Amino acid sequence: MTVPVRYELLARSTESQARRGRVYTPHGVIETPVFMPVGTQATVKTMAPWELEELDAKIILSNTYHLHLRPGEEIVRQAGGLHGFMNWQRPVLTDSGGFQVFSLASLRKITDEGVAFKSHIDGSPRFFSPETVMGIENALGADIIMQFDECPPYPADRAYLETSLERTLAWAKRCKDAHARPEAQALFGIVQGGEHLDLRRRAVESLVELDLPGYAIGGLSVGEPKPLMYDILAYTTPLLPADKPRYLMGVGAPDDLFEGVERGIDMFDCVLPTRIARNGTVFTSTGKRVLKHARYKDDFLPLDENCTCRVCRTFTRAYIRHLLKAEEILGVRLTSYHNVHFLLQLMEKIRLSIQENRFLAFKREFYQTYGYTGQREDVKE
Repeated sequence: MTVPVRYELLARSTESQARRGRVYTPHGVIETPVFMPVGTQATVKTMAPWELEELDAKIILSNTYHLHLRPGEEIVRQAGGLHGFMNWQRPVLTDSGGFQVFSLASLRKITDEGVAFKSHIDGSPRFFSPETVMGIENALGADIIMQFDECPPYPADRAYLETSLERTLAWAKRCKDAHARPEAQALFGIVQGGEHLDLRRRAVESLVELDLPGYAIGGLSVGEPKPLMYDILAYTTPLLPADKPRYLMGVGAPDDLFEGVERGIDMFDCVLPTRIARNGTVFTSTGKRVLKHARYKDDFLPLDENCTCRVCRTFTRAYIRHLLKAEEILGVRLTSYHNVHFLLQLMEKIRLSIQENRFLAFKREFYQTYGYTGQREDVKE
């Protein structure tokens, strides 16, 4: 059988677990480590596909739960899958919708067979099982698809986490069995287990037995302290196969990208850059800047004097602040464009630093200039 996704190791840091590689997919090559902008509804909010190409986004992520509810996977399938539907010819990854389903709380009921829930849009009854999710993801047609898993909250007691993990591992096997297009779409498994390292090891061992094309670490960035997340990553990531991609789900703050890369992660995604952009906050080389503050009213400098993006070459802080205060759509478009550019450029610099074996030095330089404070910037969508 043709393998739809293949990982190639190009360079490794001698001072950490950081690695530089490539992921080959049916719709192009992904240079890693990579940040994936999130296009939940088959669109990265406020951004056109040609803008993402201009920024050289290697891959974007869409969400199975949301697209199942609206417009429905059959519409997307008829359009030629997500690539045809949204006119994006680079790689796409679809999440399984597990995080969204389990965050519905009062609207869902979990059994070993699957999850019964009510649509947050119209209250209609729905049911997700490993088999139905695979059917939806096959119809959506992404290059990389995620298994259906249970994403437990933090904190959770061990007994619950053990039951939840066994369910997720059973669902992984059912997802593999139900996957109808293994020659065209790569199914990734998801490592759960909460903060318990033995459960994380159990998850890895079970998933590796399925010999999947790639593996993700889930259940992090859900409220746990940052040091705990980093400890779990440091323990879990080296257990994963070295010849396959490693994906940390739902993480995208600049410091978390560095810490994840240092521990061997290849792929990241998060709504953070576009979410904070809609609130008028932008990343800069010297830290985050909240443009709605009055001090930017007559500030005619670019968002970031060290940034080369089209926004920073064209507009001032004062003008973009005006757009945001006037609730003009262009303001949010400009801040989103800049923030996505910032993280994509950061990952390009990280890749170069690994290739030149100076990753830790680059990390120290960035933290010093950025003014890293250790505060969380987690955002879920």
